[in-house]
Amino acid sequence: MISFSAEQRFVVTGASSGIGESVALLLNRLGATVIGVGRNSERLEAMKAKAERPESVFIESKDLTEEIENLPAYIKTLKDKYGKFQGLAYCAGISYLKPFKIWEKEDAQKAFDINYFAPLSVMSGFADKRICNGKGSACVFISSAAAVLSDKGQTIYAGTKAALSASVRVIAKELSAQGIRANCILPTIIKTPMSMNDWEYAEEQLKRYPMGFGEVSDVANMTAFLLSDKAKWITGQNYIIDCGSF
Repeated sequence: MISFSAEQRFVVTGASSGIGESVALLLNRLGATVIGVGRNSERLEAMKAKAERPESVFIESKDLTEEIENLPAYIKTLKDKYGKFQGLAYCAGISYLKPFKIWEKEDAQKAFDINYFAPLSVMSGFADKRICNGKGSACVFISSAAAVLSDKGQTIYAGTKAALSASVRVIAKELSAQGIRANCILPTIIKTPMSMNDWEYAEEQLKRYPMGFGEVSDVANMTAFLLSDKAKWITGQNYIIDCGSF
């Protein structure tokens, strides 16, 4: 059984909804202390109110796309406030669906900022030996199956996720000497407010899912496993969660 202690602190980005919220609540339920980061303070408060151990959930309102170059310093401020971290779950991100013929650089920049540049910058701060616990620490990034199994309209989105998945494999190799693990989870369609926002597209894709769309708990359970010592020999991997849809 997976379990954590209150002394094990995890930063969870995108904790105000969807997969990030589910990850934050599960880690808390398993005994960990959670620092939930998100843009919407009201939704963060709502997440904390759902926690089994709300006294071990701390919330931080932050737009990760603002001053991305300063995110390592931001992570240090969190460490100074709460103590060293055991792990990181980067769940923040945006979906983007538009035909290649009408793609725009401005849209691509926005998508890369939150889906690629911000997670690498956050990881850069986390990997500092003064900020994380070093050996035994772990990071999980929510990428997407689109990184390797992309569909029409996903030129920009697939590009951001493919870049993240490729970079995390390299990061894992570079940080292995410090005992820090890093892995990616690549889900297909999971029932979240973001993915269900385009119901016409989702309904069209549903026929590819013999077991229906995934739940946020499906991703959260995998995240908790990869952050735990049960996965102490797993790093640099990209795990597709797709119910055999591709």
